[in-house]
Amino acid sequence: MGLRAMRSVLALLSVLALSAMASEARAQGLPSGPLKIVTSVGAGAAPDVITRLVAEHLTRLWGHQVIVINQPGGAGAVAIKAVSSAPSDGSTLYMALATNFIALPELQKNFPVDVLHDFAPVGFIGEQPIMIGAAPSLGIGTLPELIALLKQRPGELNIGGGNRGSILHFTGEWLRSASGTKFTLLHYAGGAQALPDLMGGRLQATIDAIASMRGAIDGGQVRPLAVTVLKRLDNFPQVPTVAETLPGFQSMGWMALMAPAGTPAPVVKKISDDLRTVLAKPELKQRLADLGTYVRPTTPEELTAFIREQQAIWRPVIAETAKQIN
Repeated sequence: MGLRAMRSVLALLSVLALSAMASEARAQGLPSGPLKIVTSVGAGAAPDVITRLVAEHLTRLWGHQVIVINQPGGAGAVAIKAVSSAPSDGSTLYMALATNFIALPELQKNFPVDVLHDFAPVGFIGEQPIMIGAAPSLGIGTLPELIALLKQRPGELNIGGGNRGSILHFTGEWLRSASGTKFTLLHYAGGAQALPDLMGGRLQATIDAIASMRGAIDGGQVRPLAVTVLKRLDNFPQVPTVAETLPGFQSMGWMALMAPAGTPAPVVKKISDDLRTVLAKPELKQRLADLGTYVRPTTPEELTAFIREQQAIWRPVIAETAKQIN
């Protein structure tokens, strides 16, 4: 057989294999056409990159296309409303983020979507730990030292805290309340915007996702003080948790896959099972870890319980903050 003929045969076998995989996926309850994952962020943002990585691996597994649709706007409300009213056949999914899935309904009165009534949880993607870091010029190296300094100089220091209404914002509000300190919380669209102010002296500390701070930490521009998850991180074992100083304190960003309510249980289970399969792949786990997202596969039932827990944790913090904003 000649080289050209062999290539033709291999190409045909590849097409047949993909067709067989697609047929198998349909036989197990998935829609026959492309699946869509809607994200509330713009193209190129970290959650968009993560969503596209997950979509790419699901495409390989199923043998038919999973496409990502960017629908930013309304602090996430545009995407939430669009997917909650989409056909409940598994063809449209939503990549939920902690900020817009937990905070948004609490902040907006008469928000038209009940996230656990209008969505069917599919599976968790991963946690996105938050870190509290200080400018080296501040001369401190621990969270207790920061708290002591804040108490010595009430209202004098500035701490960066992400967009207004974000989990980063509410983490800062919780820190202020739990530590009994007074400081000014300044809001930034991202770590890249806050870092120059930290280096220039306008900020004395910052609260941000680890992925945003990693380069500055490695470069010595930020001194890590504490992480906001309950257990120390494997790649930052020397950095204590906030809970070691303020018991019970826990905060993190996260991403989870959701389907419109009414999506048949077998379809939800199929997608959830296959999501856990791709998230178990070492190359995807490492790539997500590089982006500051630590894989945490769950069943739909476990995800439902997690979201209820997050709502209970954040509701009083958000309510108190909303009073101050209003």
